[in-house]
Amino acid sequence: MTRPPLAVVAGTGFYDLDALQDPREETVTTRFGDARVVHGAWHGLPVVFLTRHGSGHSVPPHLVNYRANIRALADLGVRDVLAVNVTGSIDPELAPGDLLCLDDFVDFTKQRPLTFFDGSTREGVVHTDVSAAYDPDLRREVLAAAATAGEPIRDGGVYAAFEGPRFETAAEIRLARLAGGDVAGMTGVPEVTLAAEADLRYAAISLVVNPATGVGDATEPITMAEIEAVLARSSTAVLAILDALVAARAAAPDPAPDPAPEEEA
Repeated sequence: MTRPPLAVVAGTGFYDLDALQDPREETVTTRFGDARVVHGAWHGLPVVFLTRHGSGHSVPPHLVNYRANIRALADLGVRDVLAVNVTGSIDPELAPGDLLCLDDFVDFTKQRPLTFFDGSTREGVVHTDVSAAYDPDLRREVLAAAATAGEPIRDGGVYAAFEGPRFETAAEIRLARLAGGDVAGMTGVPEVTLAAEADLRYAAISLVVNPATGVGDATEPITMAEIEAVLARSSTAVLAILDALVAARAAAPDPAPDPAPEEEA
């Protein structure tokens, strides 16, 4: 039985997935636009890699075509999506290089298309439940893989999504903290909610790369040089977790096929 491809979606600092064997690029056309993906094999399993910001980080977070990206993954037969989000810490106990396996979000974005169901499709208006937008079973796989890889990761965390591309103000971060936010980022929403609408299981690893504005003793402006320095030394931990997860799946027996429907008498 051919397993459905696993999707890996990543952003800043993750523009290639060197672990993929026999990589092949494809542009997938959807009614929401085109999405560029890379197909390959990882531990013998089919994987689809998508980098949100395009080649050379050419697409800013507020202009990422999230609907085309998620629709393309669903059209390719993906069932599970592993996302990587580079974030700033709202929780002062989180330091650059720390990892979280997210379990909730709060949305402060303002102008993004947020749904596939805008009233123009045959489904009409649909209200999607997102109480478990970060799939519990897939989250458990991430946590188990982190343990196997020996990489510390916090079980749970609230992602506060901001519009970008500017960084947040100190007042905005205080507001996000009051709302329960642990980390701040610019790409996690609507990606997670669109995955729920498309019936895809979704889990996300958050890599902290800087204190958010006004957090802790940080007084210097946030710079991309600071972020890239943390990415250079910490991205290997994320990749090790992904590798352990894919390896565990490769070692597991193939899932049983769905039973054939009974014929009517």
